[in-house]
Amino acid sequence: MEKEKWTWWLAIAFTIAVPAIGYISLGIIPALIFLCGYAAGFIFWHFSTNTAWSKSISVVYWLTFGLFIVHRIEEKYMGFFDALSDLTAMPKPEITSTPIIALVLLSVGGWIAAPFMIERKSSFGYYLAWTFLASAGISELAHFIFPFFKTGNYGYFPGMWSVFALAPVAWYGMVKLKKSNTKS
Repeated sequence: MEKEKWTWWLAIAFTIAVPAIGYISLGIIPALIFLCGYAAGFIFWHFSTNTAWSKSISVVYWLTFGLFIVHRIEEKYMGFFDALSDLTAMPKPEITSTPIIALVLLSVGGWIAAPFMIERKSSFGYYLAWTFLASAGISELAHFIFPFFKTGNYGYFPGMWSVFALAPVAWYGMVKLKKSNTKS
């Protein structure tokens, strides 16, 4: 599947916009973490041809998405944003603030739309799929780095436990998506 010029520009805009909105709403550290996932997703997408989306990839994708929801629930109930605020010295964002709503709409909305876009042969859908899998498999590993920046002994950071399942499933999804590529 050839990537049209407008798709490249849209992917670049997304790769910049999501971390930028993350910076506005959460500060530099989360923005850099978002950038890792989106930049990795962009690079993986750039070097892929992505012409096949099988049922097995779809199953892994939606399993990863389900684990992502579990991860977000763990973060919410274990006080992730309070812990992040303590770590970054940034105020805890209001869930209904415009930047947080924009962040969720662009990222999670795009990730939900990706398989449906792919069914319609959209190269941008593949970009979104790659950013989701890279974000879940790479960016979420930050939960294991955050405890090094807390005072005291290394310990649990909200959201950490669900990453043990989320990241490996996302890695598997990236492998399956990469193997699905065929040369045009």
